Amino acid sequence: MGGTEQKYIQEAFDTNWIAPLGANVDGFEQELATYVNAKAASATSSGTGAIHLALDILGVQAGDTVFCSTLTFIASANPILYLGATPVFIDSEESTWNMSPQALGRALNKAKENDTLPKAVIIVNLYGQCARMDELMAICNEYDVPIIEDAAESLGSLYKGKYSGTFGKLGIYSFNGNKIITTSGGGMLVSEDEQLITHSRFLATQARDAAKHYQHSVVGYNYRMSNVVAGIGRGQLEVLDQRITQKREIFNRYEKAFSSVDGIMMMPELEGTFSNRWLSTMTLNTEKVKITPYELIDLLAKANIEARPVWKPLHMQPLFAECDFYPHSEDQIVSEELFANGICLPSDTKMTIEEQQKVIDVILTAI
Repeated sequence: MGGTEQKYIQEAFDTNWIAPLGANVDGFEQELATYVNAKAASATSSGTGAIHLALDILGVQAGDTVFCSTLTFIASANPILYLGATPVFIDSEESTWNMSPQALGRALNKAKENDTLPKAVIIVNLYGQCARMDELMAICNEYDVPIIEDAAESLGSLYKGKYSGTFGKLGIYSFNGNKIITTSGGGMLVSEDEQLITHSRFLATQARDAAKHYQHSVVGYNYRMSNVVAGIGRGQLEVLDQRITQKREIFNRYEKAFSSVDGIMMMPELEGTFSNRWLSTMTLNTEKVKITPYELIDLLAKANIEARPVWKPLHMQPLFAECDFYPHSEDQIVSEELFANGICLPSDTKMTIEEQQKVIDVILTAI
């Protein structure tokens, strides 16, 4: 916690506004929208709920397809299934680890030929790094397919001076307990189209019609953020820039420590972008370092240090075994390479320099 969250929580208690509306909800929405330069924002109970709302708003329904980045947490794609639609997964490219414009172009071209264009494309900004938005947006615009930008991990990151999450028709952020700022659990939906955000609030409060009695004409959800939780978010937003600075310092210490090791490559940062470095990640070239990621993760665990593989691509998950997948190229599947060789390192802003040095020492000794 940053220190001011309790003030906003106390205001919620003092005014007896504990429900999913109130001054903190309104304030958090306005302050977040101002921070990322978006016209409108709606606070939700989770980032997953925000994706679900975004898909619903864009008219996704049973029988439709939605394209989605494959190298991401499953929450990016689960809402597609909630609506009875089918995901199609798009591979990564090496310079960002995010959606490959090359693969997306092939996928949309084939979909057009088959008269099965998707209702939306979900582009994920992985571990705080922005995708190649210029190229991806140009391709989606060519086929008139809207973008949902999953910026759950990239709040505060910039692509050519513009904040992640504000490029698509709709963008989402997550405030889960592990994110760069947290409300314990929560999310935010943002858009330049204020009518879409207004509609999202309607859907998120059980889609109650404007009547004195309880009347409902469409399916709704219980996805609004509570006024208490929003108070935590307002306090957290005050320290977001500080968190980004700390995250980048952690990443830079790792990068400097491993710069002389032939066989370790930290996650790249695309030219013209600014990553919040939410999670410090690296890949191992096992031909050069003679140790596998899983072996290194086990060695770190023996020193009471938790590390993890990068996300297992969704097209490799049993749940999505029957779904279509488009690789980066005929002879390269980038997401599978990253999964096979990638490691997520301790990156918490509470970690001391001495604790981080212990992580570095164990890795260098193992190498």
